[in-house]
Amino acid sequence: MSDPRIALVAEGPTDYELIKAALQAILQRPFFLTLLQPESSLPALGGGWGGVLKWCDAAGKRHAGPLDADPTLALFDLLIIHLDVDVALKQYSDYGPELAAEAVSKAWPALPCNQPCPPAANTCAALQAVLLGWLGQAKPGGKTVLCLPAQSTGAWLVAASLPATHALCQGLECNPAAEAGLAQLPIASRVKRKSAIEYRRHAASIDTNWAAVKALCSRAGVFAQAVVAALP
Repeated sequence: MSDPRIALVAEGPTDYELIKAALQAILQRPFFLTLLQPESSLPALGGGWGGVLKWCDAAGKRHAGPLDADPTLALFDLLIIHLDVDVALKQYSDYGPELAAEAVSKAWPALPCNQPCPPAANTCAALQAVLLGWLGQAKPGGKTVLCLPAQSTGAWLVAASLPATHALCQGLECNPAAEAGLAQLPIASRVKRKSAIEYRRHAASIDTNWAAVKALCSRAGVFAQAVVAALP
């Protein structure tokens, strides 16, 4: 069996590092991971959740039906589309009036869409509906996995790096500030916010402590199950 080829649409490079570590823990075998978004050759899409939105919108314009059948994605065995659940707290105008106007003209599902938490699952479901709206006529196929960590992939790093009794681990999936808290830790444990180099250095803890991550972050378990089902 050849090593699987996985494509990733993500908010940014730090998410790439943490999702890659999670995949290492889940798959326990070699794989190739390609970051489709953000991608340096397509700077117009930008990064962050707005970049994911624009990638989804472009995919819907390019292809109708399951993304598995999109010729531009034919080389991949799995497509992961990532969106942090704290995006449910955002609004389209955060990316400027043009995007806000586009959201109205295209009847994209409304933001913010956050629900009472816990449980995190309710907000995840609401945000998933928003993401599917961005895809338009394109649809997730059997080889498409949506990665919606609550409140962000940074929560997985918190769970992997700190004891379950630590203050940052309390109510972790409902705390949008948990990831930022990593930058306030003592120097020995500190992780500089949104630094790809720092996240790459600490990401191995997610692979090593994946059981602890799943214990504190229910969405990590949901992601793992979806990956295994789509890429047996």
